[in-house]
Amino acid sequence: MENATILIVGGGIGGLTAAIALRKRGFAVDLVERDPTWSVYGVGIIQQANVLRAVDALGILQDYIGAGFPFDSVDIYLPNGRHAATIPSHKLVDGQPANLGIGRRALHDVLGKRAIEAGTTIRLGVTPERLDDDGAGVTAYFSDGTNARYDLVIGADGVYSQTRAALFPDAPAPLFTGQGVWRYNFPRPAEVTSLHAFQGPLGIGLVPLSDDLMYMFVTTPEPDNRRYERTELASAMRDKLSGAPPEIAALAAEITDDDGVVYRPLEWLLVEGPWHKGRVVLLGDAVHATTPHLGQGAGMAIEDSLVLAEELSRAADPETAFAAYRARRFDRCAYIVRASIAICDGQLGRGPMVDQAAATFEMFQLTAQPI
Repeated sequence: MENATILIVGGGIGGLTAAIALRKRGFAVDLVERDPTWSVYGVGIIQQANVLRAVDALGILQDYIGAGFPFDSVDIYLPNGRHAATIPSHKLVDGQPANLGIGRRALHDVLGKRAIEAGTTIRLGVTPERLDDDGAGVTAYFSDGTNARYDLVIGADGVYSQTRAALFPDAPAPLFTGQGVWRYNFPRPAEVTSLHAFQGPLGIGLVPLSDDLMYMFVTTPEPDNRRYERTELASAMRDKLSGAPPEIAALAAEITDDDGVVYRPLEWLLVEGPWHKGRVVLLGDAVHATTPHLGQGAGMAIEDSLVLAEELSRAADPETAFAAYRARRFDRCAYIVRASIAICDGQLGRGPMVDQAAATFEMFQLTAQPI
């Protein structure tokens, strides 16, 4: 599909990495993002070995490493705070770290800059109101009154994807898990040089982001899917950590800034049928949204981007490329979604408690395999 023109809907991690991957292979790429400010949600993110391998293939690994904090293992702690295991991560790029903690704004800056430098045309505050696929191409009619013709369209517009809704109106909606996740930044103590993951009914982790910064994540039962007021977020997060291990309890006292707390309900989605219709295809959270229990949501979207670009460069037609893309991606993405939900269910008492060390090791083994 040489010289194809491609529209990407969504300017998040999946959309931007798809733009970089496609431009590397010579495709013409336009990207539209509904948020006119292109703001970034969240405080930090873990990028594991398979992600670093993927961004190395994109040619942006050194940008990643320069913007984050590299580490080579995961330390597992019991609910009482006692250290249980250190799990080394596979290093999948010679001479480079296995994992990286990185602030979401820093990550967004790296990806946005690289996508623009690669020649992607980016328009903010714009959405496609209609996609007319006539079999030979897709005409996109945009919210600003303009329209344009493309060979292909990629929906990378997240868990509430409007592209998915238009393609597959009967597809399952995102499902609330019964948990929420809380995040907050702290100064990084010298001993936090890896992911510190605490087992128990609350999933708690400390992730280094830079020489000076780390963040805490906490997954908590939220059976009523309560919506918290901004002015109560800090006190609510502190309350959730009542009875936490000593290391965490000491940090909880420092949670004082409501605006510094990031909270969201946890939802998941797995489209088990086709991931495309005609000349329009989905990637990332639009088709396989997962919870953060294995830290692989963004990683799966980045891998999607590489595989989709590769298959489009090989195939003579969209149908062949899209079918090959899904065939390569479905089992891996489904594993991450289902294994993450199993951890969630164990924490909620809806299933057996999952051994975090064993689950993490198994995930490392699987994601070390080629994409």
